[in-house]
Amino acid sequence: MGEGLVVNHGLRHHPSAQSGHRCATIGPVEDFLIARNPDGDSSLPYLLRVPLGPNGIVLKARDTWPRTTKIFCHRESWWPSDAEVVERVPVRSCVRRGAAIDLVLDRSRENRSQFVITRIRGGREAIFWQSPRTAKLARPNVSLPSARAHGLRPDEFEILVDSHERYAWKFTQQQVATRVAPLAAGDYGVRNGERLVASVERKSLADLVSTLTSGRLTFVLADLASLPYAAVVVEARYSEVLKLDRVRPSIVLEGLAECAVRFPSVPIHFAETRALAQEWTFRFLGAALAQDRLSHEADGPIGSLVPAATPQAREVRAWAVAHGIPVSAKGRVAAEVTAAFLRDRARPATSSD
Repeated sequence: MGEGLVVNHGLRHHPSAQSGHRCATIGPVEDFLIARNPDGDSSLPYLLRVPLGPNGIVLKARDTWPRTTKIFCHRESWWPSDAEVVERVPVRSCVRRGAAIDLVLDRSRENRSQFVITRIRGGREAIFWQSPRTAKLARPNVSLPSARAHGLRPDEFEILVDSHERYAWKFTQQQVATRVAPLAAGDYGVRNGERLVASVERKSLADLVSTLTSGRLTFVLADLASLPYAAVVVEARYSEVLKLDRVRPSIVLEGLAECAVRFPSVPIHFAETRALAQEWTFRFLGAALAQDRLSHEADGPIGSLVPAATPQAREVRAWAVAHGIPVSAKGRVAAEVTAAFLRDRARPATSSD
């Protein structure tokens, strides 16, 4: 047969099979197929055959359906002729719309999904498989409030954005002024006068895992702990830690618990999305600034108060004798006599006094 293609049951076998497996390009397809990836070393254990076009599309995937989160997929060139198919589902429709493929399966549940082709940092292609449920979870149907943070007007509240922050938040939906400036700790901070009183370190989930496993996060937290108010905010859900496949989730969970114990003054807050993380930071910094201002405004009046002095024994004895209260002539005055003396002195003076 030379270098030609052999047609067999709708599949065209290619002579240059990879990894020792018999592989095939795809002939006409009608069903959506899920098979085990014969490459045991791959982090994507499943193969998907999407019935689009005359030969279909083959993708490697991490799971068999996007139930709780989007699933990362990667292109595959061949479909093994001896593929171990774990699921075969008839298809009602499979249509490409721009950079997305809409797939509707002929079953009552888990029937609608979409493959989205995009570009990620560095220009690399990425394919994400999502269902209506996971798309809704990724973009919660909530609108952010427009109220001021602790009643602070934009001319009273300015967020400093660290000059080294890449892809910084703009706070365009919040009532606050922003200014780029170098920060000693964190990515977003506020000053009361010349003092940096609060700061927030922003992390994506990937950045959090990287800094945690490398040990750099403890140094970041130590810098933040030197401030009166500080926090770390993560642009992800806590549950996404359990779905990590490049590092064991238990390692990350243990590390986060250790950080919480070692640095109790610097909470790590999971805010689900980038927009919600930005809103949380806006509210946190506003509350910190208002609290710091309130504390310093109270320092003056409180500091001017004269501490209460313990009454002298001879003064209490003279008062007790004048009021016919038995009291010893020497030694310690009974506590109840001293208490009665203080209560009497605390009563407001009358016009007859």
